[in-house]
Amino acid sequence: MKILMVASEAAPFAKTGGLADVVGALPAALKPLGHEVAVLLPRYGTVDLKTARRVYDALPVWLPPDRYDTSIYLIEGETPFYFLDCPPLFDRAGLYGEGGLDYPDNHIRFAVLAQAALAFSRNVFRPDILHGHDWQAGLVPVYLRSIYANDPTFLGIRTLFTVHNLGYHGLFPEEALDEIGLAGSPLFRPGGLEFFGKVCYLKGGLNFSDALNTVSPTYAREIQTPEYGFGLDGVLRARSSVLSGILNGVDYGEWDPGTDRFLAAHYSSADLSGKRICKQDLVQAFGLPAEAMEAPLIGIVSRFTSQKGADLIAEAADGIVAEGYFLAALGAGEPQYEELFQAMAERHPGRIGVRIGYDNALAHKIEAGADLFLMPSRYEPCGLNQMYSLKYGAVPVVRATGGLDDTIEPGTGFKFRPYSASALLDVLREAREAFADPERWGAMMRAGMAKDYSWKVSAAAYARLYQGLARGA
Repeated sequence: MKILMVASEAAPFAKTGGLADVVGALPAALKPLGHEVAVLLPRYGTVDLKTARRVYDALPVWLPPDRYDTSIYLIEGETPFYFLDCPPLFDRAGLYGEGGLDYPDNHIRFAVLAQAALAFSRNVFRPDILHGHDWQAGLVPVYLRSIYANDPTFLGIRTLFTVHNLGYHGLFPEEALDEIGLAGSPLFRPGGLEFFGKVCYLKGGLNFSDALNTVSPTYAREIQTPEYGFGLDGVLRARSSVLSGILNGVDYGEWDPGTDRFLAAHYSSADLSGKRICKQDLVQAFGLPAEAMEAPLIGIVSRFTSQKGADLIAEAADGIVAEGYFLAALGAGEPQYEELFQAMAERHPGRIGVRIGYDNALAHKIEAGADLFLMPSRYEPCGLNQMYSLKYGAVPVVRATGGLDDTIEPGTGFKFRPYSASALLDVLREAREAFADPERWGAMMRAGMAKDYSWKVSAAAYARLYQGLARGA
């Protein structure tokens, strides 16, 4: 089966979050299952084309009354990644904006991507399945089912739309319709693109795709409720018969303590001795005292945002220290939460270490050196770090939401439900008691390390979803 994925980012070419990891890894995992997958992305200014070849010289995109001249480049490999080149729209420093502000023409940029995906399907790679990811690809099924509804070129092509984070809608004023080729369109209605008086690209993907999925089974249920639905829970309940959840996978070639190039020592579930060396390395990296080696050490690698529970961690910080924990945190995000983390470290020198920014090597060291890994997310579509932590024997402590609830079980980690500092501290007391029993703790580490959340498992679930779509199921 031929599948074209349309997305705004993919590792290693362009990345701001987990979406890039999925689009970068899933196509290769589908290949052994007999599927031919290509990926279409914008060619941002940060994408190096030195190893690319130009495969389509002139692919004009019309958004009446305007025309956008584009071309297509290909970087070959295990997965063919195609890049839509349109310098006036994409050759910029950022993916979606700069200086904390979105680009004002994002509605045009991703409308051009959607239209180009259909032109690409006509001229370069005709798929059986068009698979769009997040709001930036939300107009693909909209154009397909409206402007191109009677075009025989697209007869039989089915569409899948994956929601990676329902919190990002792609919202624009109603006037945006005049600039994306939908002036006077009947699509501006609650059953189409209209969302509280604005144009919502995400809602277009939800309403017009043949099937929908998101990145964990629990999140697929949660987003159908007012608490997690961001105003779209009614749409999702109406389409629940075609909505499913598939957990993201983990690249164990990159995340394996037995081979990880960033670690001070390697280890496995059969021989955990190297983990203590990794803990010593982490303690030194954060300038923590020697007594941290005998106490439970919590690791955090996160965006510092309210979604990730940054406010909860800050509220619980004094209690975490009082319970005897040390803490090593790495992350960046909203300025107010970065300041909260820095204040935590200043208030508890020698107990809490914080690094602002992102450092891939240090992220690996935290997974390997920490005894526990903390993810108290307000909501979490899937999450990857808790799965990395299981592999690295860093016992996860998570809030029971989304993919965190799906991947952490009794015996491999600890969960709490109420979004409160008291609930977090209660479960940390439970974890500290387990840590004090070396035999019990070792069993938890090994149970977590035995879990398989590889892309092989997730790819098989996507393959079944594609096959059902192709049959019209």
